[in-house]
Amino acid sequence: MLDGIVAGVLEDLAVRQATTSEADLRAALADVEPPRDPMPHFRGPGSSVIAEVKRKSPSKGALADIPDPAALASEYAAGGAAAISVLTEQRRFGGSLDDLRAVRATVDVPVLRKDFIVTEYQLLEARAAGADLALLMVVSLPGERLRQLHDYARELGLTVLMEVHDEAETARAVEVGAELVGVNARNLKTLEVDLDVFGRLAPLIPDDRVKVAESGIFGPQDVERFVGEGAGVVLVGEALVKDGAPREAVAAMTGITR
Repeated sequence: MLDGIVAGVLEDLAVRQATTSEADLRAALADVEPPRDPMPHFRGPGSSVIAEVKRKSPSKGALADIPDPAALASEYAAGGAAAISVLTEQRRFGGSLDDLRAVRATVDVPVLRKDFIVTEYQLLEARAAGADLALLMVVSLPGERLRQLHDYARELGLTVLMEVHDEAETARAVEVGAELVGVNARNLKTLEVDLDVFGRLAPLIPDDRVKVAESGIFGPQDVERFVGEGAGVVLVGEALVKDGAPREAVAAMTGITR
């Protein structure tokens, strides 16, 4: 599944590169506000929430009709979200960079570009669109590509959320020096969620890094569990986009301590 998604991402990327050069993106950086640093909030007391704008997913299909992602992001921010995650992959998740731009123009909190990033160009277009953070999936970046893209993202001022799924990926993320490590409980082969994954991998991440729990979070009780296992941040998508009161849902997951 992952290979198929990345293949589609690269096809769509080729279309964008044909119309917008790297030089164009670099020129656009002059008009972009400096990146916002989410780490002070993430390192603060109590749980921080990265609230996600997410229309659909390969595992669940259509999740929510989101005609105005900026309005949803505003509700998240009002509820105390530490950052807003915007899915920009089009084919499987129904997102776009236009969604990210709309959210960036509306909220003051940091914004994460969540996509299948495998090239420097994608990081550059993320920053040019106003992103403050970018997702890098260890599984998608073999060998030195992980370090190269991590270092390039940092040069652009982007905070990297580095996602891992198992022990080997966790070791690579730690070795590269990732400051923000997300443990995704979803198995990319079966698409099933195993809530025990975070508790197994969190001890492998040094305490000077910020640990993010991803997938399988539907309420404060789940946040309490992951905070107890070492999470400082939770990334929540499905539960929030399907909730009729996203502001209140974010607030209920924020500030939970051990």
